[in-house]
Amino acid sequence: MPHLVPRYATPATARCRRHERGFTLLEILVVIAILGLLIGLVAPAALRQLGGARNSVATQSIARLGSVLDLYKLDVGTYPSTEQGLQALTTKPADAATWNGPYLKGDTLPTDPWNHPYLYRNPSNRAGHDYDLCSLGANGQGGGSEICNP
Repeated sequence: MPHLVPRYATPATARCRRHERGFTLLEILVVIAILGLLIGLVAPAALRQLGGARNSVATQSIARLGSVLDLYKLDVGTYPSTEQGLQALTTKPADAATWNGPYLKGDTLPTDPWNHPYLYRNPSNRAGHDYDLCSLGANGQGGGSEICNP
């Protein structure tokens, strides 16, 4: 009688089973450590880029609003007063006989990338400027982080 060997004990199936074992705990820990290092290095750089992008959007929005204010001045003859504010771009002020607006689409005034209203002052507190149009930055308080019209 031939010697019977169980099917699962043949060298071919034993080789197959060795390849199907999966990952060891050490291999999984190494992969997790590598992923943690990559996230630790990439996340701060990505957050810095996001902050820089918001600053860039604020600068571009202020420039666009400055162009709209220039159109208002061409029609009315002066920039809106501080009391009229940017609202004068969407709603006709009582003393603006040659107002040709609205100069902005929609009824709401634009906000900066941090969802804060823009600060508008006329006359300007800065020398050489007709008006101040500023974003107070991420904290909404200013304090050196404000972005203003050039």
